[in-house]
Amino acid sequence: MNAPSAPTPAADSPQDRPARLTVGVVGAGRVGPALAAALRLAGHRPVAVSGVSDASVRRAAALLPDVPLVPPAEVLARAELVLLTVPDDALPGLVEGLVETGAVRPGQLLVHTSGRYGTGVLDPALRAGALPLALHPAMTFTGTSVDVQRLAGCSFGVTAPEQLRLAAEALVIEMGGEPEWIAEEARPLYHAALALGANHLVTLVAQAMELLTAAGVSAPSRMLGPLLGAALDNALRSGDSALTGPVARGDAGTVAAHVEELRKHAPGAVAGYLAMARTTADRALAHGMLKPELAEDLLGVLAEGDPR
Repeated sequence: MNAPSAPTPAADSPQDRPARLTVGVVGAGRVGPALAAALRLAGHRPVAVSGVSDASVRRAAALLPDVPLVPPAEVLARAELVLLTVPDDALPGLVEGLVETGAVRPGQLLVHTSGRYGTGVLDPALRAGALPLALHPAMTFTGTSVDVQRLAGCSFGVTAPEQLRLAAEALVIEMGGEPEWIAEEARPLYHAALALGANHLVTLVAQAMELLTAAGVSAPSRMLGPLLGAALDNALRSGDSALTGPVARGDAGTVAAHVEELRKHAPGAVAGYLAMARTTADRALAHGMLKPELAEDLLGVLAEGDPR
């Protein structure tokens, strides 16, 4: 079978637009069906999807109606462009298994969406003649149609061989995203940064809502929404200059009171509070926002509050 034409960045004239590709999805989690649905809006044709759990089947039916659910090997048999959207730890084994069973075809575009890996994880498929791309959308997914809309303007961490850079760029743009090139060796650091900012943010917000509820606030999300929105906007605009609050000011007494209350009402939150407070103090001190004479008392409080 002839290799599919690699897509190129979209242009105004129809003859210059990317070749339309048949698309398959291996792993109908929250990401794969949404990306395939976005590619469908760009004119590509989803033809097969694999999924095991009931939730995967429901997502595939909702986002890719009339697309048959088949085993992974059959997905590769039907599609020119295959999205491998499985958990990070499952990806290497999946790639090796598909290659060993002969499912990978020469000229087939294999795209994984893992933030952790670059294209190196696809080396077995590359040796089998596949065209490897790593396209990681820097967004959290709900598994619903709203994800397709949120892709507009979403940054994608992209790693690709030099000869496939145009193809990678075109696919990201067609899904509504913005390509951000990440070197192969920088992928773990890139992914750690996103996890630190996004995943841990969810934990912090959830803890804050629980504490507000315990304090008697009837609508914690309504109270936190404007505050967190402003804090996020200020942080993205100004970085460490946006630091506020008792740690940045060096209010050791207030921080001590916080630790005491957390020990009484939410002991599970103490370690996280202390860790973030120490990091905040270090950054505020380094940027000249926290006076050294105040930092000494503050760091003393944080050391005393640490149960280790």
